[in-house]
Amino acid sequence: MAGDVPTSRRAVLLAIFIAFGGFLFGYDMGVISGCLIMPDFIMRFGQPGPDGQPYLSSSRQSIIVSLLSAGTFVGALAQAFTADRMGRRGSILFWSAIFTAGVAIQTGTTYSLIQLVIGRFIAGLGVGSLSAIVPLYNGETAPKAIRGTILVIYQVQIITGIFLSYLFELGSHTLDNSASWRIPVGLQMVWGLILLSGMFFLPESPRHLLGTGREEEARQVIAELNSVDASNPLVIEIVEELAFAIKAENEGGKATWMECFSPRNAMWRRTLNGMMLQFLQQLNGQNFYYYYGDTFFEMAGAGLSPYVIQTILGAVSVAGTLPALYFIEAWGRRRSLLIGAFFQSFCAIIVALVGHYTLAPTGTPTSALTARNKAGGDVVIAFAVLQVFIYGTTWGPTPWVYLGESFPLRVRPKSIALGSATNWFWNFMLSFFSPRIVAQIGPMILLVFFGMLVFAFIYVYFAIPETKGLTLEEVDEMYRSGVVPWRSTGWRPSIKDYHHDVHEVHEKRESESGEGEVA
Repeated sequence: MAGDVPTSRRAVLLAIFIAFGGFLFGYDMGVISGCLIMPDFIMRFGQPGPDGQPYLSSSRQSIIVSLLSAGTFVGALAQAFTADRMGRRGSILFWSAIFTAGVAIQTGTTYSLIQLVIGRFIAGLGVGSLSAIVPLYNGETAPKAIRGTILVIYQVQIITGIFLSYLFELGSHTLDNSASWRIPVGLQMVWGLILLSGMFFLPESPRHLLGTGREEEARQVIAELNSVDASNPLVIEIVEELAFAIKAENEGGKATWMECFSPRNAMWRRTLNGMMLQFLQQLNGQNFYYYYGDTFFEMAGAGLSPYVIQTILGAVSVAGTLPALYFIEAWGRRRSLLIGAFFQSFCAIIVALVGHYTLAPTGTPTSALTARNKAGGDVVIAFAVLQVFIYGTTWGPTPWVYLGESFPLRVRPKSIALGSATNWFWNFMLSFFSPRIVAQIGPMILLVFFGMLVFAFIYVYFAIPETKGLTLEEVDEMYRSGVVPWRSTGWRPSIKDYHHDVHEVHEKRESESGEGEVA
């Protein structure tokens, strides 16, 4: 059918601006690491050292970095109250404005650490809210033909945002005034305004329109995004599917949070798996490199500037995420996670041991580094870069894909919210405690990530079933059947033509509903 191919210009704009929400998050996450070692930034927000020179203590570093993550956690929960009341589109506009205001507060800071961290917290509210609303808007609005790829594109945009923040800091860090950090930080206002302006030209979610009784508007939006007339069978089919989904979610009253942990259909296992994958993703070690990479690589004593190394790291992250477009289907979810955990753990233990036994103490002048120190630094950087690449291909996108396809429609928003909140909570914990731990044990912090990666391999093997190629109904059937995860690859429903039977039931219920309305 011609209508299956989204050629609409608005559909293309939709995809671009949806992905741009990920860019905001990635850029904000990446930009702070370079600021932490800029002389002007340290002078303004650090504290006097024993020699009279300002420095950023590990506690101040953790507060500056982690307040964004604290804001994202709160924002991810707060968006649940705006997404329905304001609509998806209105909610994105609102939280984009909050993000932009938070950036303005940071950029306008002179010497106040309190103002800086408040600005980061407010920006975090916007980032956290957008991280939940943008994928929700995508799932409810994007044409079928491009819906499946946007999640990976969203992840690519996150990594691209991190990479571009490194590029801007590479160019600005040589300035000997506040412009060194104000320029890369302040550019976020431009990104926020781009998202704000783009949303004025994009439609409300058809699902939200249907849920609020605006069916004709929903039909027009679906038709325009799919480049067909409102009377096209594709539009009729999508409207019927959305109407059925809304009805299914509302049956039996509003779904409760406790329903996510009920034994029915093994919901507790599915919710726990989603939360555990998000927890383990944060403890891979990837975000440690993003948040504190510049500071950490200074210890490696490489001949290159830490800004150059971070830029290389960002480019590797982008390159690593692109193969996920292929491997997420070629390997499947389960194998991607197992392969990623195995090879990342190897990289992490190499970085930990080589870094601990060969790197010079922090603050050692480059001229005083021995050949052993330099060789060790090269090994540390090489395996850190390799770990980042593997993460981008496996554990970066896969937990989000698994989260989006493991729950029935009725509880999906709440189960996904629990997984997202878990991600942000451990993001906060990592960013808050990492500098304190590094201050005590240095590169041996990678042993913590090594241990978590080993645990991740074991957990995935025994607890995570393969969901590749299964419909939501088939995922329900798989969990009900009690198939063990290590035998789930290639599993299909034991009931012949299960999916066809489910479709017939749906049609019957729709027919009964229609007859009732005519009567």
